[in-house]
Amino acid sequence: MSVRELVVLGTASQVPTRHRNHNGYLLRWDGEGFLFDPGEGTQRQMLRAGVAAHDVNRICVTHFHGDHSLGLAGVIQRINLDKVPHPVSAHYPRSGQRFFDRLRYATAYRETVALLEVPVDADGPLVRTSGYTLEARRLSHPVEAYGYRLVEPDGRRMLPDRLAAHGIKGPDVGRLQREGSLGGVTLEEVSEVRRGQRFAFVMDTRLCDGVYVLAEGCDMLVIESTFLDEDEELAVEFGHLTAGQAARVAREAGVRHLVLTHFSQRYTDPDAFGHQARAAGYEGDLTVARDLDRVPLPKRRT
Repeated sequence: MSVRELVVLGTASQVPTRHRNHNGYLLRWDGEGFLFDPGEGTQRQMLRAGVAAHDVNRICVTHFHGDHSLGLAGVIQRINLDKVPHPVSAHYPRSGQRFFDRLRYATAYRETVALLEVPVDADGPLVRTSGYTLEARRLSHPVEAYGYRLVEPDGRRMLPDRLAAHGIKGPDVGRLQREGSLGGVTLEEVSEVRRGQRFAFVMDTRLCDGVYVLAEGCDMLVIESTFLDEDEELAVEFGHLTAGQAARVAREAGVRHLVLTHFSQRYTDPDAFGHQARAAGYEGDLTVARDLDRVPLPKRRT
């Protein structure tokens, strides 16, 4: 059975707090796991959330600030300690190769797993599989940063009434799907487009074109909202978003489920982020993330 959900491992920006760990997010996408921005303490948060090293197929790092990457050393070593039976790919800004190298080999350990380094240095697709395309887009932060986006290919939904009208049933339905036509009836005549799901992960950034491209039409957008709107000047200065800015992006991009995260320790009321998102006009599903939340992707569009 396919599972698509976000497991929140940490939601703090810059420093952890008593209630929030450094960043860390695992996206379960059918049989694969995408670990985004493993900050310090991610390995322990994985244990608390019931996430095993075996669940990780790809590691995606947006940039090399410590709260987004210091957990890499422990995660990589745990993958090797547990002898994960599949290769693991790592995506990260190419400009941070020296930081990745230091974290990968921070201490001595036995390498037992193929860790494939796939650095990012331009906008566009990183990998294509039958189940998704993983893309990257440049963001606006004091150090080079990229956001990530998964796009599932569009499929087709069979329409029972049209199949029945043409007398197509049983094994012939599968044959029509495989071959594209059957007895003069085309697949297009008895089906409709089923839009593939889309997921985007946007961390430390000011508003920029990349944010909007990543968010466009997403079923779920995980996006930083480090500051509240009254501190917008600080957000711009340090390369971050406010809750209202993130929500306006989601509203304009047609996002179905908005997940706000990466909160500054200066704020003690997490509900304020949700209030400002609603005040900005976002009307879709909204989650103000807390550590160890599990957030399912919305059901497919009908």
